[in-house]
Amino acid sequence: MRHPVSRPRVRALAVGLALAASVLAPSGSAGAADQYEWAALGDSYTAGGFVGDPQPPLGDPSRDGCDRTTNAYPDVVDRELAEFPPGKPVNLTNVSCGNATIADIAAAKQTPISPVEPPADGWPAVDPQVQRAGLGDGTDVVTIGVGGNSLPFGGILLKCLEQGAVGKNCRDFYTNPPEGEESVQDKLARVQDEYIEMLAQVHQAAPNAKVITVGYPAVLPETGSECNRLSLNELGPINHADIDWLREEVLKPLNSTIKRVTDFFGDRYVDIYSSSIGHDACQPADTKWVEGLCGTAADYWPKSLPGTLLNCGLIGKRVTLVHPNATGYANTAAHVERAIRIALLER
Repeated sequence: MRHPVSRPRVRALAVGLALAASVLAPSGSAGAADQYEWAALGDSYTAGGFVGDPQPPLGDPSRDGCDRTTNAYPDVVDRELAEFPPGKPVNLTNVSCGNATIADIAAAKQTPISPVEPPADGWPAVDPQVQRAGLGDGTDVVTIGVGGNSLPFGGILLKCLEQGAVGKNCRDFYTNPPEGEESVQDKLARVQDEYIEMLAQVHQAAPNAKVITVGYPAVLPETGSECNRLSLNELGPINHADIDWLREEVLKPLNSTIKRVTDFFGDRYVDIYSSSIGHDACQPADTKWVEGLCGTAADYWPKSLPGTLLNCGLIGKRVTLVHPNATGYANTAAHVERAIRIALLER
């Protein structure tokens, strides 16, 4: 079983890289500002959703429906960078947003769907994240965690849930899809094209920035039979063969696509999957880094999913839909922090 990088090791690395950065900081314009500028872009796996305190706080008029929280990895990394600055302070601008697609990063406006204190007439659309973050010549680092909603992975998962509940499988559905539905291969090919266009736009907006992409963790077990099909704390009625199919033909290829495009641009890819194996949604509560369909979440998070029969309140849980918990974000933060420090050292 693998574990996250220990905090003492991260702190030791932080101190070492901070000292190196203070000595090697460039004297040119790229290093002349009194602080580094870091923009965090991404979807709910970046924003946080139900872990920690909402940012902005509940009741704040500036809330935008994106569900950013204090225990998601951008805020965790930000606190570490504040304690051990990499030569000079780092200013975080976090505009990640739950349910964001690849297009929402640089090209399209997004209408948030947060279930937490929504306005009576719904959340207003927000500008593309590149625009909201104010990317420009002075941006030093951009981290991006996106791609799942463009498949969409959540939609495929829900289809597997639906098929499993009636004794069918979703592998067949997506291998030979009905008219109007893309096969998984077509979905992945489209995601690759969209990711290429998105990274090109990010580089155009922030020509001097080091760009870091963040992959997805091991939300599914290495063997589908590890899951209890009676448990909504895990993956519910999704059949074991579909869990294996989701892992091998959907999740892993999605990460591979993100890495391949990242490498093509000469950017840095952060692998979260490898370190999170054995901490998936079907593990015991004290081992899992990803909650199941239902799971432990802050009290402000809903117990049921509108438009579906999923009611986690019946088992004393809340709707978590296979998203990281605080421990999972801590693992991601350790890897992203290291990547940011190395990127700043290279400037």
